[in-house]
Parts: sequence; structure tokens; C-alpha cells
Amino acid sequence: MKFHQIFLAAFHEPKKLAAFRLLPIGRVIRYAFFFIFVMTLISITRFSIGDTELFEASPELTEYSETIGGLIYPMAFIFQFVISTFYVFVRISLFAAIGIWIGKLMKRRIEYRFIWRTAAIAITVPLLLTIFLDFLPAWETFGILFSSLIHIGYLIVALKYYPKAPR
Repeated sequence: MKFHQIFLAAFHEPKKLAAFRLLPIGRVIRYAFFFIFVMTLISITRFSIGDTELFEASPELTEYSETIGGLIYPMAFIFQFVISTFYVFVRISLFAAIGIWIGKLMKRRIEYRFIWRTAAIAITVPLLLTIFLDFLPAWETFGILFSSLIHIGYLIVALKYYPKAPR
């Protein structure tokens, strides 16, 4: 299945979202890394144009940034990429654990490896929403909570299409 097919199906096709549990793990990880790369590019762009004031917190940081000059941008890109990777994979893993619990309540046959793949694809809308809400200062506090509820909603809808547990 091609990337754009997975992307479009992640928005509005819960049956396919449940079927994505059968995708190879490499394809799912590449899909997650695409969003990590997008998050990093947006973040580094905002940093480059001065949208986020990183060094105004202390004079020592301002002096240090002037000392290293242009090296700050590749270093910031690498650090942001590592932090975004950690954030996305921890978030996927936490929601997969929540999905296991919900799946057991729904009496579905479920394994962590399958729900992890579903959670990784289901993060599409919540992650795009998180990126969008980051630009709105009024929603910074509730943006993650709101997107987390949407992620759980996508998991619940997808879990309806998982096979039922044997009795």
C-alpha cells in the first residue's frame, strides 16, 4: 500500500485502519518518521524565522548562540529530530497500551504489536491537529489533551473491526 493511500485511509476509513495492523513494521515506522520529519521541519523553520524565542531566557544562552553562530541551525535540527522521535514513539506506545486495555474491555483478540501499528497510523489526525494547534497560543494547554482524546477515539473505532476474542 502506498503512502498516500495510508494517509487518506487514516482519516476516514476505520476498517482499513484496523487492517493496517497487518502492514510490515518497517512501513509503519517509515510512516511515523515522515510525520517526525514534518514536525522537525516546521519547528526548525519557526526557530529560523524567530517565531520562537529560545535564547532570550538567559544572557548566557544568548552569548553562547552568538559564539557558535550558524552551527546553531544544524544542531537545533538534530536535537529537535531526536526529541520529536522520542515524543512520537512514546506517544504511540502509550496509546497502544491504552488500546490494549480498551480492546480487552471490548472483548477483542488483541496483541500489542498489532495495536501499536494501528496506533501509529491512527496518530495521523491527532498529530496534524497538534501541529496546527501549536500555532494558536490559546490552545497550547488543551491541544495535547484534545488530540489525545481524538487518538483514543480513532483507536476505539478501529478496534470495532478487530476480530472478537475466543470464548
